[in-house]
Amino acid sequence: MAYSALYRTFRPLNFHEMVGQENITRTIKNQIISDRIGHAYLLCGGRGTGKTTTAKILARAINCLNPKDGEPCNECDICKGILSGSLTDVVEMDAASNNSVEDIRAIRDEVNFLPTIAKYRVYIIDEVHMLSQGAFNALLKTLEEPPAHVKFILATTEPQKLPATILSRCQRFDFKRINVNDIIKRLKIVCKESGIEITEEALMLIASLSEGAMRDALSILERCIQDGENKISENEVRELIGIPEKTSINIILRNIINSNVEEIIKEIDVITKEGRDIHNFLWEMIKYTKDILVYKTTGKLEIYNKKELEDISKLADMLSKEKLLKLVYDISELDNSIKWTEQKQVMFEVGIIKLCVRKNIDYESDIEERLNKIEKKIEEPRVLIEENKMPKETKIKKQELKPEINTVKSKNTNEKNIDYWINVLNNLKKNGKLVLYTNLLNSKAIEINDMTLGIQFTKPLTSFSKAVLETPENRRDLETAVAIECGKQMNIKYIVQENENNSSNLKNGNSIEDLGIPINIIEE
Repeated sequence: MAYSALYRTFRPLNFHEMVGQENITRTIKNQIISDRIGHAYLLCGGRGTGKTTTAKILARAINCLNPKDGEPCNECDICKGILSGSLTDVVEMDAASNNSVEDIRAIRDEVNFLPTIAKYRVYIIDEVHMLSQGAFNALLKTLEEPPAHVKFILATTEPQKLPATILSRCQRFDFKRINVNDIIKRLKIVCKESGIEITEEALMLIASLSEGAMRDALSILERCIQDGENKISENEVRELIGIPEKTSINIILRNIINSNVEEIIKEIDVITKEGRDIHNFLWEMIKYTKDILVYKTTGKLEIYNKKELEDISKLADMLSKEKLLKLVYDISELDNSIKWTEQKQVMFEVGIIKLCVRKNIDYESDIEERLNKIEKKIEEPRVLIEENKMPKETKIKKQELKPEINTVKSKNTNEKNIDYWINVLNNLKKNGKLVLYTNLLNSKAIEINDMTLGIQFTKPLTSFSKAVLETPENRRDLETAVAIECGKQMNIKYIVQENENNSSNLKNGNSIEDLGIPINIIEE
């Protein structure tokens, strides 16, 4: 007898043998029991989720001579004929290779003939989204009002490619990805009937690698028993599937975090001597870093053993989510840049070493440090001016000064200065809105009326500052921060103070910086 793949040998023959699609199978069984069978079904979902299997079982169930609770008996002549493929009343067609108008016209001509033996003539069209536009048009009328003895079962992985006219004529069932526990249960049944010994860890790894596709899980299992041994462990699955060791990746990432260039160079030499493909290695680094981010967010991963999870946990504690995300982007950019150079090895080494620069990863602290320097530069001249103007006995200490937000007197007597503006600015800085915070440093807030808050600027705004402040996201963040402090929603109005000196300078042509015109100064 010819060898048959595991996914074909163990294809479910009844609805109750299917896993992970109980809602769909229950609905279809109830339709068969109550004799309310639709004329056209559309089965949608990812690969290996049971679409074709459901179509085959449905074709037998509605034609079975001895059905029981909506299930086919698989013993009568019709069921056996359908299983063997000898019954011409059930036609399976692959739309990927039979997608022309002529193929659909042949079906349209055949539907007028009564079935030879079975009760219904059933057409199973797999990958129906591959039909041409002309083929869809030829199918429309037949699909909408087929003869009573004809049933259509369409299956596709991409329902969005089907015309709306086709979708509206079918009963649609969406197949979800099968969860890991259901896949493990089915794999245990297959292993028991096949005499295969397998560990729980190996089952978990296979189920995770299958990504919700039962057929993929059976294909992976079949690859693992090709060496002649019927005892499968987790390490054998990793070796056969080609999951690389994570030791080198972990070492490099750890040393990137610690800015240890010497250790990275040593590890790169090891990778080079092993003949590892650079692109594959970088891709594994990207996936590994992404998995660290997932672990930091969810606290669990499925395809790693206990030791690997411990290593991942240590790295997750060393980096924030934002830094991990930036590291993923940096490695991706390195991979893209290497594609366009002939010196791949050199670019790989240089790129990895560049990642060791701490500011490439700790960019948040770098930005905050730079902003603190800017604040200090803004603060120092004002402090000197204030101290020079004050009598010696009334001079205040530098650390007691607050940002200049309430020093400008309002020209409108109806306007009221507010005392919580300093808290609004501090909250913006604390919540990481550093760019917005920086552009609001030289400002004060006044209450124009009960519903409007005015923000006055003591210096003219640059075009960049205006763009930052008018961004919808920044305006929304500012309104939220104000609402938290004042206890009600306020409209924000920006008020730019006119500067007579600046205006005269512009008129006289003495200042061009505020015109917003890019000027390149070439020094000779």
